[in-house]
Amino acid sequence: MKAEYDFSRAKRATEVPHLNKLREESQKTRITLYLDNDVVAEFKAKASEMGTGYQTEINRVLKQYINMGGLSFEALESLVRKIIKDEINQAKT
Repeated sequence: MKAEYDFSRAKRATEVPHLNKLREESQKTRITLYLDNDVVAEFKAKASEMGTGYQTEINRVLKQYINMGGLSFEALESLVRKIIKDEINQAKT
């Protein structure tokens, strides 16, 4: 490995046609999102069981929520708590 690399002639991904095309075709947006550690841990555990990524699982759950027509915050909180309790109880057995 070199001690130093020369990036003076490097191009941005948007300037490389095949990379820019992939970015334009993507139906996803990169965001930064802060979640509670226990929430992430649950999604990581579920994703591991299903053989997917935890971000994919978070996306799947959010899509289900949207497709259900949305719920009130209280109803959503109750549903999430029930699901997490069920998953914890199932994991204990």
